[in-house]
Amino acid sequence: MKKILIVEDHADIRRLIRMTLEFEDFEIYEAADGDSGLAMALAVAPDLVLLDVKMPGVLSGLDVCRALQGLQNPPRLLLLTARGRAEDLAEGLQAGADGYMVKPFSPLQLIENINQQLEPA
Repeated sequence: MKKILIVEDHADIRRLIRMTLEFEDFEIYEAADGDSGLAMALAVAPDLVLLDVKMPGVLSGLDVCRALQGLQNPPRLLLLTARGRAEDLAEGLQAGADGYMVKPFSPLQLIENINQQLEPA
């Protein structure tokens, strides 16, 4: 069973993502900010991290992305953000993200993107 970590500061969005993923066969973890998201990622070693970019606390989603990319076996990283400019996408990919989705997105788009990220390379 693949492990997915949702790092999102808005509880409603976190809940919607969890509800979307519960129809699939995933082990789901959640964190409400970048700091706890990084700690959770190090503790559970998820296969994929769904990561908001702008969050409260010391670490932004981009900071978490960079930190996880430094691991020997980094998880796949999919940024979920309201920031949709080309510069934002470039910054996310430069930080090490494997994918980038602009909010709002449909549950179907999210599942398709997750399945793409989890396909063997």
